[in-house]
Amino acid sequence: MPYIPNRPTAHKVNRFSIVKRGLTNRCPNCGAASLFTKGSLFKINKECSQCSLKINRDNDEGFFLGSMSLNYGVTISCYLGPLGIMAYTGMIDSTLAIILAGVGAIVVPILLYRSSRSWWLMNYYFFLPHHLPANQEAELPKGDGNL
Repeated sequence: MPYIPNRPTAHKVNRFSIVKRGLTNRCPNCGAASLFTKGSLFKINKECSQCSLKINRDNDEGFFLGSMSLNYGVTISCYLGPLGIMAYTGMIDSTLAIILAGVGAIVVPILLYRSSRSWWLMNYYFFLPHHLPANQEAELPKGDGNL
């Protein structure tokens, strides 16, 4: 049967599994805990050690710029925004708010680094689940993996 792009297909890895794996920092394709190098907090693997899914794309510069934007967005909306509102309404002193904002603007993105990378992969494969190798059919044309 030829590949028809608009035909709805049952995926081996469904969107619920992609979200669950993304929220737990796991490979979106096989679910292995292999996104990051063991013993390193910030080094992302080039590919999954279990299923060989390309995680760090050498030919796709800027793919993970989205994770940086996601990280900053979460920091602003979940930490700096509420902090600013509390300072504005007088719940906390403005000097304390400035200190907490300065420290938090550095610490919170560092704490969210690993999660934001995983969340970005989750978002990518949530909207394009057919890009996962586990969901590709045998009839798919072979290419660079970015169909």
